[in-house]
Amino acid sequence: MKTFVIGIGGVTNGGKTTLAKNLQKHLPNCSVISQDDFFKPEAEIETDENGFLQYDVLEALNMEKMMSAISCWVENPGLSVGPAALGSPEGIPILIIEGFLLFNYKPLDTMWNRSYFLTIPYEECKRRRSTRVYEPPDPPGYFDGHVWPMYLKHRQEMKDITWEIVYLDGTKSEEDLFAQVYEDIIQELEKQNGLQ
Repeated sequence: MKTFVIGIGGVTNGGKTTLAKNLQKHLPNCSVISQDDFFKPEAEIETDENGFLQYDVLEALNMEKMMSAISCWVENPGLSVGPAALGSPEGIPILIIEGFLLFNYKPLDTMWNRSYFLTIPYEECKRRRSTRVYEPPDPPGYFDGHVWPMYLKHRQEMKDITWEIVYLDGTKSEEDLFAQVYEDIIQELEKQNGLQ
């Protein structure tokens, strides 16, 4: 069965989950898998020399378990992993995978029909992050000492990517981002449908 897999990556608090949920509401037969659901327990997270828990690295995630969830969907795309409507206009089951380290994990490289990456400036990211409640909570200095440096490092690694990634301005309104991506996805689905 033909499927359509969308990756939504980007900076922490950039709007990935919000965008994915908005798309899921409007794209029939659409499932979402969120990378945040695959964090390892706190006891298994490494700490650095500053005592910061290393959550913003691939090693903090159970990627094998995430790949297993993706494989289950690929094998049975009609069996939704989330709320789903009946059949997309093109009859293609759609999977959105969203997370902050999607495009840095090689086994996912061949999955994407469309890739998006949300960016926001440092100050806005720090402001948004400070309004969120994490378990465990961010200790003082965590954003500057771990979160932002890891984002910059992973973003630099993405320079070698060979497929097209659409970069999105995460400071745009929810509605504008949704409209831009939704329109792009519909065009891509129509293109794919025309190739059949």
